[in-house]
Amino acid sequence: MGDGIKEKYQGLSKDDLLKKAYELGMAYESHSFSCSQSTAAALYRMLDFPVVLVKAACSNAGGAAGQLLGTCGGVVGGMMVLDYFCGRPFEYMSDTDIIPDPNIESLGRAVEMAKKLPKRFIGAYGGINCANIQMQLYGRVFYLDDDDEMSKLEAAGGHTDPTKCPGVVGNAAKWTLEILLDNDVISLK
Repeated sequence: MGDGIKEKYQGLSKDDLLKKAYELGMAYESHSFSCSQSTAAALYRMLDFPVVLVKAACSNAGGAAGQLLGTCGGVVGGMMVLDYFCGRPFEYMSDTDIIPDPNIESLGRAVEMAKKLPKRFIGAYGGINCANIQMQLYGRVFYLDDDDEMSKLEAAGGHTDPTKCPGVVGNAAKWTLEILLDNDVISLK
């Protein structure tokens, strides 16, 4: 498991760390796309965890591989990072027995921590579904698997307007880091 904040960012105040997470999330989304991968990448730059988590987050972009059927990639990427730090370890699982302690307790703690991020999205965007968030931001839904629709999304500021997808990813990175800090999972030191 990672030790927390990378050396480059140690010594910053909580507010400065959250601002940096937001800025990195926006920058990654604006230049690299993929809400889930950009959220994880922003946090990877600041926190000590394996880079493979960034790669694993990619297919969740666009509410389940661009199909708009699922959760916003920012939520998914943030929850993957939360689970890295707070999730149930493999060694607590079994394929032959139910192990109530620490297996079930560990799973329960991970779920409680992960719930915090969707609650922030619901408060800000009214939900966690990619299509619903697009409706909030753009007044319509863009089918991301269609080139013409992607062109329309880009024209509407999809990856350039900080109040659109880049801001959502910025918030996902910021809120994820805030959850880790507020719950003493990551220390400012």
